[in-house]
Amino acid sequence: MSTARPPEGARTAAEGEGGPMRITVYVPRDSAALAVGADRVARRIAEEAARRGLDVHLVRNGSRGLFWLEPLVEVSTVGGRVAYGPVTVADVPGLFDAGFLAGGAHALHLGLTEEIPYLKKQERLTFARMGITDPLSLADYQAHEGYAGLRRALAMAPADIVQQVLESGLRGRGGAAFPAGIKWKTVLATPAAQKYIVCNADEGDSGTFSDRMTMEGDPFMLIEGMTIAGIATGATQGYVYVRSEYPHAIAALNAAIARAESAGFLGEDILGSGRRFKLDVRKGAGAYVCGEETALLESLEGKRGIVRAKPPLPAIEGLFGQPTLINNVITLASVPLILARGAAFYRDFGVGRSRGTLPMQLAGNIKHGGLVEKAFGVTLRELLYDYGGGAASGRPIKAVQVGGPLGAYLPESQWDLPLDYEAYAAVGGTVGHGGIVVHDDTADLSRLARYAMEFCAIESCGKCTPCRIGSTRGVEVIDKIRAAQNRPQQVILLRDLCDTMVHGSLCAMGGMTPFPVLSALDHFPEDFGIVAPDREAA
Repeated sequence: MSTARPPEGARTAAEGEGGPMRITVYVPRDSAALAVGADRVARRIAEEAARRGLDVHLVRNGSRGLFWLEPLVEVSTVGGRVAYGPVTVADVPGLFDAGFLAGGAHALHLGLTEEIPYLKKQERLTFARMGITDPLSLADYQAHEGYAGLRRALAMAPADIVQQVLESGLRGRGGAAFPAGIKWKTVLATPAAQKYIVCNADEGDSGTFSDRMTMEGDPFMLIEGMTIAGIATGATQGYVYVRSEYPHAIAALNAAIARAESAGFLGEDILGSGRRFKLDVRKGAGAYVCGEETALLESLEGKRGIVRAKPPLPAIEGLFGQPTLINNVITLASVPLILARGAAFYRDFGVGRSRGTLPMQLAGNIKHGGLVEKAFGVTLRELLYDYGGGAASGRPIKAVQVGGPLGAYLPESQWDLPLDYEAYAAVGGTVGHGGIVVHDDTADLSRLARYAMEFCAIESCGKCTPCRIGSTRGVEVIDKIRAAQNRPQQVILLRDLCDTMVHGSLCAMGGMTPFPVLSALDHFPEDFGIVAPDREAA
């Protein structure tokens, strides 16, 4: 596993004032860990250490992303950090009895954290610090290469920073995969007295959590990326638009912004450079469509989240009518490393036009759910079995939805495609935000297709007819197909309706809803009561 290392002789805040020999125990503060009792485990460890008269320094780190092992408790030893998990409150006394503070043997003992195969086989670039540092410690962040990118950027001309992003091959990680450097170049070239940087942190796709993990587990990385973007484009104000369902992420970001300001990494005079950049967090109101960049801008302006027609592009006329750079969390979080190590370093990962790495999120009916950061080119089969361990139910995997609720359902025949934007687009799929939701052979794809249309009907902003009316008609047509009411004609009608939605919708909400529907219909016709052509011929 590739991870950033602290400079030789550097002491991180996690080691405490007692020095490197002090016993440090790590318990995640990530929402996934909190949901299964991490706070209670942390309190129990502190109480047990005090009862035994042991000097333990407790650090609330981010999650490593091995969710089936949460809460994952780690302890610093001479040989490295040793992991135990999943730990419950009842396990804590036994861990102390087994000498876990020295890496002692126990039923929950997992060995050195870095040697756990799930982690070791990853290429962690954006997530290099995740689970290693205290998310709110500036000392930890800087000891692990944090703010090296900003310091380099401050010594460069804005156009040269943009060129680095262009040459890295970084594309938007929110789903559209548009070259990030082109957006940056457009904002830089557009004259205006005020420009904005907006981070789209409205992570609403099913089975996705990399944005949340970043904001909760390494918020300074996002702050640094947005600051570099501001310096590169001439923007002096930034906003992070976070979904309201992420209270821990919002709290972590606000705390980190305050600390960055106090230390001179944000504000009127960044590190004495004369450059200015301010950053604020804004909470979304819970509408899925506000993940679309123009609806997000409407919401930021205090209006109802409705999609805007384009042009004008937000890069030219965005927030409050001013040039605005809108990027996803992972896009902006990738920037500090690109600036710190150079465009060529990042570009060396990946395949084709898909450069760098993508934090992929395994969810649904999967044994080992969690985050896997790999260079583009890995296959879905590798992710499902080498990392995910197959279906949690133990049954055969039937279909995998990649790219959120608007992504296609991929059958086994497509699991060996290299995971990159062009390869997936060629088969009607989408990589999207890297969300992977697994279904076993008990899944009914006709019901899942119906859900896609129903989801669109509920979440549509209602501005355009193909999305607003098409999704409602889609539910009705699928119901008729499932009920065997004039099925052949209804299938033709459904395909016609999908074509209208793809080509007539204002945004991806209506334009991509047909992806899961058509893929389900094409690859799993038997679930709709349709005899596949090859079977009919037989």
